[in-house]
Amino acid sequence: MTDLAAVKAALKTQAVETPSWAYGNSGTRFKVFAQAGVPRSPWEKLQDAAKVHEFTGVAPTVALHIPWDAVDDYAALAEYAGERGIGLGAVNSNTFQDDDYKLGSICHPDAGVRRKAVDHLLRCVDIMDATGSRDLKLWFADGTNYPGQDDVRTRQDRLAQGLTEVYARLGDDQRMLLEYKLFEPAFYTTDVPDWGTAYAHCLKLGPKAQVVVDTGHHAPGTNIEFIVATLLREGRLGGFDFNSRFYADDDLMVGAADPFQLFRIMYEVVRGGGFTSEVAFMLDQCHNIEAKIPAIIRSVMNVQEATAKALLVDRAALAAAQASGDVLGANGVLMDAYNTDVRPLLREVREEMGLDPDPMAAYARCGWAERIVAERVGGEQSGWGA
Repeated sequence: MTDLAAVKAALKTQAVETPSWAYGNSGTRFKVFAQAGVPRSPWEKLQDAAKVHEFTGVAPTVALHIPWDAVDDYAALAEYAGERGIGLGAVNSNTFQDDDYKLGSICHPDAGVRRKAVDHLLRCVDIMDATGSRDLKLWFADGTNYPGQDDVRTRQDRLAQGLTEVYARLGDDQRMLLEYKLFEPAFYTTDVPDWGTAYAHCLKLGPKAQVVVDTGHHAPGTNIEFIVATLLREGRLGGFDFNSRFYADDDLMVGAADPFQLFRIMYEVVRGGGFTSEVAFMLDQCHNIEAKIPAIIRSVMNVQEATAKALLVDRAALAAAQASGDVLGANGVLMDAYNTDVRPLLREVREEMGLDPDPMAAYARCGWAERIVAERVGGEQSGWGA
């Protein structure tokens, strides 16, 4: 039997980091549809993030993206966040939106471009020092489109060299989280295309280098929970970027495409000790046609629901069925947990935390959506410009 009190206690400790860019105008590669009331600055993004935490209770930090969230005083930005009951989380670098990076960033054949990219990453660590952030999150769009365009092995050497310099700059309590992506925008070779490549580089760098699993960055049919279990076993799972995809893009709400997959992933996290370790749970989403703040609240709730179901798995019964070779019995234990309606349990958890049991309804009633539409008039809305 599962200890419900322990499940509720674990759920109260959950933390899901929200991405600053999800509060601004962002979306698919072909068009970003602007919305009224969207933040015009990093400061206004933090205002919205504070509302998500206010109604969910489990979104205490916001990830920054540089230069999208560039300010003159990062310590002041961190103080502003703290005054609103939240903190600044991972610092995400951007080495893919400059014309110089057409042929790559830290893997580029030109040493001057590589220097520019590495200097940007070092600047991100400076920002981490100012904000108190623990994690530097790296995703590289580097790769090639045509056979022979560049030397594949040499590009890996350049990657290793750049990562080594940045790794050496990290403080004692800071980490480097290396993300991978199957393809896009490089279609022949991608320099960090899979978890094995990211893991190999992290192993050589040292214990402060960890792998990020973005749930939308895999080929169809990939067993993501196996990757999660393996990285946890090796002590190299640094965090998640939670989102969903149906075809190739990966910016839809977590749990939208395959909630059963999210449950399976979270079960491996719970089983492998990742829920109580240093694994970072982050959203990486772009809300193009849906309202920003409600979409983020719903996404946090989706992660909570998958986690609750994973915590409800009767692990003793599962282990017994597995040991006896009871194939259907073992599968049934998992399915029993997945098919449990955990919404009443989560309502109880929220009430015990002093929160409204229905975060979506509570936000709709609070008037914040109407307020920001009325007040955020003029200026330039935040967004990444597609």
